[in-house]
Amino acid sequence: QVQLVESGGGLVQAGASLRLSCAASGRTFSTLSTGWFRQAPEKEREFVAAIRWDGISTNYADSVKGRFTISRDNAKNTMYLQMNRLKPEDTASYYCAARGTSYGSVYRNEYEYHYWGQGTQVTVSS
Repeated sequence: QVQLVESGGGLVQAGASLRLSCAASGRTFSTLSTGWFRQAPEKEREFVAAIRWDGISTNYADSVKGRFTISRDNAKNTMYLQMNRLKPEDTASYYCAARGTSYGSVYRNEYEYHYWGQGTQVTVSS
């Protein structure tokens, strides 16, 4: 089992920055590829960014490329999402997710992930 807890969300103005954290406990986090997803009201959950278990490879949604950076610190069992130049359309609940199978690659599809956090709200005002 893996427990994931997100933090770092909040209310900011457009153009501001936030850093989300995802703290993991339980099973060996360092062997699991992970990702961030988000869901806005009345919209489907969508992929934001993903990172390979060793941090070597990353992948981003086009909408956040160049503004968001995903990273992880396996020594701290924590994944991060640095969000810069935030826009009102970034407003959503942000969820971290971890694969259920060790190692592998980078995954954009939410069905590739087995463990999910409860989410943290990010609201960007114009």
